[in-house]
Amino acid sequence: MSGFGQHLLIDGAEIYYQESGNPDGQPLVMLHGGLGSSEDFDGLLGYVPDVFKIIRIDLRGHGRSTLGELPLSYARYQQDVEAILDHLQIYKFHLFGFSDGGIVGYRLAALYDHRLLSLTTLGSQWRLHPDDPSIELLQDLTAEDWQAEFEEQVARYNEINPQADFSLLVEEVKELWLDTSENGYPNEQVDDINCSTLIIRGDRDDLFSLSEAITLISRVPDCEFFNVPFTEHEAHNEYPEVVGEVLRRFLQINH
Repeated sequence: MSGFGQHLLIDGAEIYYQESGNPDGQPLVMLHGGLGSSEDFDGLLGYVPDVFKIIRIDLRGHGRSTLGELPLSYARYQQDVEAILDHLQIYKFHLFGFSDGGIVGYRLAALYDHRLLSLTTLGSQWRLHPDDPSIELLQDLTAEDWQAEFEEQVARYNEINPQADFSLLVEEVKELWLDTSENGYPNEQVDDINCSTLIIRGDRDDLFSLSEAITLISRVPDCEFFNVPFTEHEAHNEYPEVVGEVLRRFLQINH
């Protein structure tokens, strides 16, 4: 099954998704991080066993998905993912999420445990303490800062997004990152995650601390943990062969 993409209109936004892999295989949903796109997983696809059907989704406002008029939140992302899976008549699935994508994964796994076959997250925080050191970093972030650090990524966004406005997207995403309401991080809901779970983080990740990861894995009963040495937040881009092989093995075990 070669990859092809479509849009689904969901509450005022055109949400893009792409299917590839084995059309008869168990579904693997892949959700990217904030200000990225589903293309960020291109380097991992070769590690996904060929018995899986892959569904990659561009989160609202990202990649080829339009932003719409509704405020961004992790709950909104979650609802968009649910709508696409219901549209595709997918009721049980595996999920791999990086950063924001993994936070959406926590929410889905906690609320719909009967649908998740397995959950893998990479660099995904599960709560935001008032004294979290990342808050100042996120508050001070500007579109210009991001473009200086990720010039090619922003250029790609401007190329493929139907309604590209990167400055607006950054402001919307910052609000989402700093949202401590019930529409934001899963917080205590992680206690309701019962599916087989793999938590991955880069050893030098300053957005998802080792102590927070250890606390999380102590609360999820069927949980494995992999700390990737020599990497920061985007371990899948820094060492795709390491993250890819661990993901491959975990998916094989849980297939």
